[in-house]
Amino acid sequence: MKCGRELWCVSVSDCQERGYQLLIFDWDGTLVDSIGRIVTAMHMAADACELPRCTDDQVRGIIGLGLPEAIRCLYPDMHDALRAQRLRQSYSENYLALESEPSALFHGVAEGLEAFRAEGYRLAVATGKGRHGLQRVLADRGWLDYFDYSRCADETASKPDPLMLHEILAQSGVAASRALMVGDSSFDLLMAQRAGMDCVAVGYGAQPLQALRECQPTLAIECFTELRAWLGQRASNQSVEVVLHGR
Repeated sequence: MKCGRELWCVSVSDCQERGYQLLIFDWDGTLVDSIGRIVTAMHMAADACELPRCTDDQVRGIIGLGLPEAIRCLYPDMHDALRAQRLRQSYSENYLALESEPSALFHGVAEGLEAFRAEGYRLAVATGKGRHGLQRVLADRGWLDYFDYSRCADETASKPDPLMLHEILAQSGVAASRALMVGDSSFDLLMAQRAGMDCVAVGYGAQPLQALRECQPTLAIECFTELRAWLGQRASNQSVEVVLHGR
């Protein structure tokens, strides 16, 4: 099965074998348009700690990692643990201030998630955010009980280690072959592949779609609404298969 939005129609037999029960989403850059604020908060933290600013692209390139791992990638020569802690703290404070008005959901996300729930999919979040940060943004939206499962980088291994996906699968009782990971970074896609899971690359977040295609995702999309259309096509094909076998 090839990826790409122009190739939504997969074989009937493939749909039958890999019907999804669980949809797992990254948060920043996949569901929520928060990338600009993350970049700004990191620049502000660098200034506060008298460190050279990284480029916007460098910061975007680490989004998806846990915060300690992200800072090690951006400043590999910084061996002062206290300074690294100050940088993490400053970033968190700056981001929290910028998020006084919660970042908007991307186009089609609210409607798409509601449709997925109505269609019987279970929903999960697998994020590089800390638990406190995720709970805060979920509470801001009245979504504390919206997702069936969630895992955060400060309570498990950071992406691209597949541990957080293994933990979600264990909690849900869903096989990896029946779960789908959706994300905007190579860390999301590599994590899913290492967990034996199909994955969808979204090109409107932290990393460009051209780069994400190199990870060979199951599907690559430019808009969240394309995910709903693709899953709907798969469900339709599965229904055809059931009818044919019932004759």
